[in-house]
Amino acid sequence: MSTALSVKGLTARIGDLDILRGVDLEVPFGEVHALMGPNGSGKSTLCHALMGRSGYETGGTATVGGVSILDMETDGRSAAGLFEAFQYPVEIPGVSFRDLVAEMAASSSDPSGMLSRSERAAERLKMAPFLDRPVNVGLSGGEKKRAEMFQLAVAAPKIAILDEIDSGLDIDAVREVAELVETLRSPELGILIITHYSRILRYMSPDKIHVMVGGRIVRTGGPEVADELESSGYEAERSGGDPFADLP
Repeated sequence: MSTALSVKGLTARIGDLDILRGVDLEVPFGEVHALMGPNGSGKSTLCHALMGRSGYETGGTATVGGVSILDMETDGRSAAGLFEAFQYPVEIPGVSFRDLVAEMAASSSDPSGMLSRSERAAERLKMAPFLDRPVNVGLSGGEKKRAEMFQLAVAAPKIAILDEIDSGLDIDAVREVAELVETLRSPELGILIITHYSRILRYMSPDKIHVMVGGRIVRTGGPEVADELESSGYEAERSGGDPFADLP
């Protein structure tokens, strides 16, 4: 079976600035992976390059469910099964969550299935009281992130990239978002969480941790990697050393 997301030798540059320098990354269906790294390591650029944001010159390959996406426009990538939850969800005054779901269904190949899925997701994620409110307007940070998870459940993508979904949240909201992510685990979905810190990972069970430094994945391991980074930081990774060589 093909992987949810497969990235091989992915490069990205803006003008003369090389940001991604050959990223190799695979997220299988049914797994939750985390991508960690210091500021400026290329994590956000990876999101932009995969979603097709203008201004980037890319190379290498990226597939979603075995389908190559780098030559597609952003809407085509979304239709192929790529979903991004934003660090700072945008407010859309005048458009309710119910309106948003209706528009999603109208562009879907299975409108009735999506509408049915939205009803189940609204109950499951406690979004029913928000459906007639404008998208993200007047919501707390935690409520906005819950709304992102609701949209993920409705869209039913193949791969979900969650860009710093713990940003700006208090500890209770971090725990809630982590539990929501675990709730959405599915054999038909791969999840990649991008984060600076290990705190959200304490409330979930990531299958793998990837460390990005200087536009490359420099280390991949199990959940213990997050704890080691919390203790040792990224400095040794930047210098090419192994901060974990002396660990038992």
